Amino acid sequence: MKGPARYFPAAPAPGTSGDAGLFGPESAAWRIARERLIVAGGPAALLLQVAHPLVAEGVRAHSGFATDPLQRLRGTLDAVLTVTFGDRAQVRAAAGHVARRHRPVRGTLPVPEGPVPAGTPYSAMDPDLSLWVFATLVWSAIEVTQAFHRPVPALERDAYYRDMRQFAYFFAVPDRLLPHDYAGLEQYVDRQIRTGLHVGAAGRQIARQVLAPHPPIVPWPLRGMPSLMAAGVLPGVLREAYALPWRRRERVVFAVVRRSARLAVPLLPGMIRYWPHYRVARDRVTRAGG
Repeated sequence: MKGPARYFPAAPAPGTSGDAGLFGPESAAWRIARERLIVAGGPAALLLQVAHPLVAEGVRAHSGFATDPLQRLRGTLDAVLTVTFGDRAQVRAAAGHVARRHRPVRGTLPVPEGPVPAGTPYSAMDPDLSLWVFATLVWSAIEVTQAFHRPVPALERDAYYRDMRQFAYFFAVPDRLLPHDYAGLEQYVDRQIRTGLHVGAAGRQIARQVLAPHPPIVPWPLRGMPSLMAAGVLPGVLREAYALPWRRRERVVFAVVRRSARLAVPLLPGMIRYWPHYRVARDRVTRAGG
């Protein structure tokens, strides 16, 4: 498969008839995660993650981002979609696959980065680092839905967060670390941005590879789009830390894209609008009633 499509997960196997998995058709998790537009938050989520020096060093030292810069984004998206829409067996398999990939990811920070001293150990199994990665995924999904699709009321944000707490359990984030509700998650993200993050050399290098991969994966007129999406979604302090352009031109283009998406998304047919994982899951549940 060539072009941008190879960075998106393929349609999953049908699974066990009638098995709705963790959530089911009426859940906030299905309602929000089914939209393909959540991929627009991928660059921002990844840049948020690697703004933590220990996460950035783990990605730099233990992934092939130099040759496959969107590997982490693709793998994370596949895991989120499988856990959200898969049947119970598919959920367990996805969680096991992620655990096997994470187990060998450990080391120490080679140089000091902001508040984190050199020699600080890191591990992909560290629950605090896992909490940060989890929080970036939930936060970016809500932000992108509100920006490009529709408002997400407070009750729905809380319902989505409650659903996604189950996702957190499968990826080794203990209950004691999880904020109580979505407002608590927002406070945690804000606190991390103010006190726990520092965009260092590894984070900037990963950002360059993700926002402008070589060779390019999108046609020339759209090559600035990942940077624009990241700049528009990220909090201002991180936009500046990554030196993302946010002049009047970028702000106008982002506003046009946002408004166009809000008008267009409700009119799109399901085959284009929704991830195949959602369509497969919906058919799997429907077969049981048929």
